[in-house]
Amino acid sequence: MSDPVLTVVDSLRVKARAALGSRNLVLVGLMGAGKSSVGRIAAQQLGIPFIDSDAEIERVSRMSITELFAAYGEEEFRALEGRVMKRLLKGGPRVVSTGGGAFINDRTRKHIKRGGLSVWLKADLDVLWERVNKRDTRPLLKTENPKQTLENLMNARYPVYALADLTVLSRDVRKELMAEEVLKAVINSRTESAA
Repeated sequence: MSDPVLTVVDSLRVKARAALGSRNLVLVGLMGAGKSSVGRIAAQQLGIPFIDSDAEIERVSRMSITELFAAYGEEEFRALEGRVMKRLLKGGPRVVSTGGGAFINDRTRKHIKRGGLSVWLKADLDVLWERVNKRDTRPLLKTENPKQTLENLMNARYPVYALADLTVLSRDVRKELMAEEVLKAVINSRTESAA
């Protein structure tokens, strides 16, 4: 007798993997949306590699994101981020977690559109704040009122994130469930494009 839970996950994996094909699955959204944690699980469920673009930027530059911002400023950081994303998206399939500002950059967004299927992990302010206020590793939140800064980023960036191919609501549920919802969205995107 087969395990029904295992069968559901296996079925999701097979269908999502077929829908994705050779494309990369690129997770976009604000800091704290769950791109890295959900991305790792989705990659594991799909049986493909996971890459965190911020970790890759830190690896190639031998500097932390915070150090890069401090030394070169946001504009230079975004240029480096764009070059790294372009390289990462040449191969596939893989799951790629992006930094919060990557999709906002026109050039990087074009690389993402060409090299993958973009999924916006959309979260409300309270969910994001609960996740990011415990760490001080967010250079854009080193302000007098970081929660207001986060809200301002939401207001500025959400219209651009809405250009992603798919949207999945990020909320306080198990990360495994969020990853399954991402896979379901990938499956549904194939069904909708075939209709």
